[in-house]
Amino acid sequence: MRGIGEIVERGSEGDLEKRHPGESRGPVDWIPASAGMTNIKMGNVLFIAEVEEGKLKGYSKELACKAVELASQAGGEAHGIVIGKNVAAAAEELGQFGVAKATAVEGEALAEFIGEAYTQALLEAVPALKPQVVLASASGSGKDILPRVAFKLKAGLATDCIDLKIENGKLKARRPIFAGKALVDVTFLSDIQMATARPNSFATKQADASKKASVNKVAANVAPSKVKVKEVKEAEKGMKDLTEADVIVAGGRALGSSENFKVVKELADVLGATVGASRAAVDAGYISHDHQVGQTGKTVNPKLYIACGISGAIQHLAGMRTAKVIVAINKDPEAPIFSKADYGVVGDLFTILPILTRNFKELLGK
Repeated sequence: MRGIGEIVERGSEGDLEKRHPGESRGPVDWIPASAGMTNIKMGNVLFIAEVEEGKLKGYSKELACKAVELASQAGGEAHGIVIGKNVAAAAEELGQFGVAKATAVEGEALAEFIGEAYTQALLEAVPALKPQVVLASASGSGKDILPRVAFKLKAGLATDCIDLKIENGKLKARRPIFAGKALVDVTFLSDIQMATARPNSFATKQADASKKASVNKVAANVAPSKVKVKEVKEAEKGMKDLTEADVIVAGGRALGSSENFKVVKELADVLGATVGASRAAVDAGYISHDHQVGQTGKTVNPKLYIACGISGAIQHLAGMRTAKVIVAINKDPEAPIFSKADYGVVGDLFTILPILTRNFKELLGK
């Protein structure tokens, strides 16, 4: 029988180990011998930088700046790692954001993202670097890779963090809980500390094009994957991914049809924004799921979020409540979205959105 309140885990030798909640897992000796890592370099910060079509993702540049800041606080070095096919140039680019050293893990097997293969590649590289802190963006791939690596290395992991700092020599992370209704500060018992960071949570410093990171190229040594990528569907051209967008214009069920979504798209085009949607709008077939914001969609953190005809269900608020500025447009003055909005407009969105689009065109000279 397992005691109430006890956590039972599988140890490095395959045996079951019992401990109580809050009891330390012990030092880095816990790391399986297969991981090839027996000690760490205190203060060193390793972060995973993501690449799309040979270029660094915006949130990876942001993470690079935060990693440099944390390493400075801890008295160590920031080291970037880029995984994929022909990614050395992108690894060099990390130098523009203050990263002196980077590793490019390259191979044909890494041409398409497969969590299993990327995890193997990261685990092969980490032992040589011996970081105290390992970071990734809270993107689809970051959320896939880092939990796997944390399990293998017996390291603590905080997910979807909106603030990171070094305190008393260890990483301290702040993250939302209870669908974003509260924030909690997380500290770590493990010697290795890992976290995923929500995109658009940190400032990205101005790139210095004259600087390049010193890149160590590593040939990937990964076993054949059980997973094969058969098809990659491309997102809409010219539109940023929701998780990277600075401005989002989102529509709800009140739009009534996919044809009516054009008023949202027109305003988004003028503002250079990405189009979002509530789950109700997606379930009704007005727009595809890749636009969905919320607990069962994407969590976003833009500078400006314009909610059009969205009532503000808890599940939707969980995905966008950390936006810097929220504007709500709804004809129902009692809609819950107004309680979270910085600015609210009570009225018919089919009247208001064309006016906003026209005025922004004039203001922006478009």
